Amino acid sequence: MQSVIHSGDMGFCDYFRSWRQYRKLSQLELALEAGVSQRHVSWLETGRSNPSREMVIRLSEAMDMPLRERNVFLQAAGFANLYTENSLDEPAMQAVYEAIRRVLDHHDPMPAVVVDRLWNVRMTNSGADLMFSLAGDSEEIWNSIGDGGERNLALLTVHPQGLRRFISNWEEAAPEFIRRLKREALASGDREMKEKFADIIELAGPLPGTSDVSKAPLLPVLPLEVSANGLKLSLFSVITTFGTPQDITTEELRIEAFYPNDAATEEIFKGFAQT
Repeated sequence: MQSVIHSGDMGFCDYFRSWRQYRKLSQLELALEAGVSQRHVSWLETGRSNPSREMVIRLSEAMDMPLRERNVFLQAAGFANLYTENSLDEPAMQAVYEAIRRVLDHHDPMPAVVVDRLWNVRMTNSGADLMFSLAGDSEEIWNSIGDGGERNLALLTVHPQGLRRFISNWEEAAPEFIRRLKREALASGDREMKEKFADIIELAGPLPGTSDVSKAPLLPVLPLEVSANGLKLSLFSVITTFGTPQDITTEELRIEAFYPNDAATEEIFKGFAQT
């Protein structure tokens, strides 16, 4: 479990201060958000007061820390983890897995992909498998762009030997996608995510409009034009996340669903489903 803030090198006070500053909150602003006094926030940061478990949780909520980071915060204060992390194939995640499977199946024949916080592919529907196959043999493509590890959708998108070759509106779609990756890394405070995305973004090369991720709002949808095997697909994608999860895995999952921009694209995917 890694963080942008190196929790292993600091105690609770320094870790707390680092996260408050990372979120660009003054002591007063955080106190108002957490419903405590500014003096209490100050005493917690200087070690004059020791936090209760409930206070650590309240402060982590006020700083909008991801569940993964909240566990690190609790550990820094000397408490056990509160939030669990389970893989999708474990019995504890059966209800979540089945719900996601229904969403993916319902979205067929249009593509839908489930990814984790690093954009590693966790689940796909048949429409997504067909879309990926348009670029050639899926196994060969994954092997050519990866290092034998996880199948990463962000890497597949930007790699010169991946889907990028077939994205005809690359100059339009890529800046928005890169800004999304940067925004996610900054919001999470996750060191592993930051390092992973930095490597992926470097592959994309310089793109206009991606240097400042804080000013322009992200588009709710991402347009995508794909030309492969003599087919022209006009799509847009929408990303869905889970609301108020109490499990790290569930919080970090997102579903990227693709929709047709025109009747021709819809008919192509309907045709795939009938073959």
